[in-house]
Amino acid sequence: MSKQNPGSDLAYLSATDARRLFAARELSPVELMRAVIDRAEQTEPVVNAFAERLFDEALEQARHAEDRFLGKGGLTPRPLEGIPVATKEKHAIAGRSLTEGSLVRAGTVATENAPVIDRVLEAGGIIHARTTTPEFSIATFTHSRLWGVTRNPWNPHLTPGGSSGGAGASLAAGTTLLATASDIGGSTRIPAAFTGTVGFKAPYGRIPGTAPLSADHYRGDGPMARTVDDCVTFANVLVGPDPRDHVSLRPKLVLPAEYDTVEGMRIALCLRLGAYDVHPEIEDNTRAVARALVDAGAVVEEIELPWTKDDLLVSLAAHFSTIFGALVSETEAKHRDRMSVYAVAFADTMAEARERVSYLDGLRVETRLQRELAEAMAPFDALICPTTAVPGLPAGDDLLGRLVVNGEDHGEPLWAAMTAPFNINNRCPVLNVPSGHSSWGLPTGVQIVGHTYDDPTVFRVGKALERLRPWAYSPDRLPRLGPSSASSS
Repeated sequence: MSKQNPGSDLAYLSATDARRLFAARELSPVELMRAVIDRAEQTEPVVNAFAERLFDEALEQARHAEDRFLGKGGLTPRPLEGIPVATKEKHAIAGRSLTEGSLVRAGTVATENAPVIDRVLEAGGIIHARTTTPEFSIATFTHSRLWGVTRNPWNPHLTPGGSSGGAGASLAAGTTLLATASDIGGSTRIPAAFTGTVGFKAPYGRIPGTAPLSADHYRGDGPMARTVDDCVTFANVLVGPDPRDHVSLRPKLVLPAEYDTVEGMRIALCLRLGAYDVHPEIEDNTRAVARALVDAGAVVEEIELPWTKDDLLVSLAAHFSTIFGALVSETEAKHRDRMSVYAVAFADTMAEARERVSYLDGLRVETRLQRELAEAMAPFDALICPTTAVPGLPAGDDLLGRLVVNGEDHGEPLWAAMTAPFNINNRCPVLNVPSGHSSWGLPTGVQIVGHTYDDPTVFRVGKALERLRPWAYSPDRLPRLGPSSASSS
């Protein structure tokens, strides 16, 4: 295959372009993998996105992928053939660690692959690294006692978000082309917003998960990428029924590769979701997205939702304390001294919540919030709103008090992200795409919310915004991160 000069430009190829170049024999999967590995060697001392490196195995698999594109052995290339994929460490790989960022689980080894891992491997994707998370994936940042602090390539003083922070940081740093993520309160969309990437929270059941939390209707696994086309391709690999997850939907939905423009679409703009205090730069960038849609022929109408912080708190507290929080509390009861400060605080908060609200209390509020969203969206094809209320969060901060950045108080950390309302409404597909940049040095994001199980519409809007407001990781749009910043941070 033709030789290319590996470098940061090659590491920032889209998966779509890489696959095309492989097929044309203008690029070798081995060359691409070497470029990604070289980039990781430069950036990981600062970014720390990887919990485990599988570089030697990945290079060997890249050689096999090259053989497929050369027609050797009668094997044909698969959808992700030769593409580097970084997978979240909580996505189990048989025979490898399954710690979820916790000292409590150090030495735990997975006995079988998570469904999303099987899908990646079956599609020919090459898992070259596993990405960091906060302990048990319970935070909007990414650091742990086990792995240390993961930093945002755009501004290492700030976090890439969480819990899929390692995934977002790796994409932004050019050390992977695709990444697996998961989302129970925003864990895909928050890091996508803070890293200028594309993250898809699929509707509940679309992508199979792992027991017991596969039965938690707030959560779901999903894809992250740097472009909408890549996210579509990756989503089509991950979706579909799996017998290990009885709620996984059949038949398999196949997202189209091409989409109509947004001309004639009706789109709701909701800046505060009823309850959030939105930073002026976030509001400005979100309004700029709305104007771009209008200029492209869409009808955009600003609305407000009747949601209150009290209602959101009741729904979230009842749900999390009963399921996910109870799971963490089981560990905390035996291993409190080995857990991160924020994980202990989460377990304590959930224990208190269980005394105050019942699951039924939560369901009463949850179903009302769902109806209010459905009624507000009824005249529209989709809704757009900010992904986060603030432009960033400090790296390494447990966020147990007020959110203070550059000496300025930005309120309670709980309200920094605007994602959890759409875990309450988890039958709605939500796509995060970049909305611009802030003076804090980070990208900002906008959520595109679809009607229940209407996945194609959010990608239609996302694809239009990618054309209207390009954010591609081109040479003039890259984090200024490399060996020099590694030595100075």
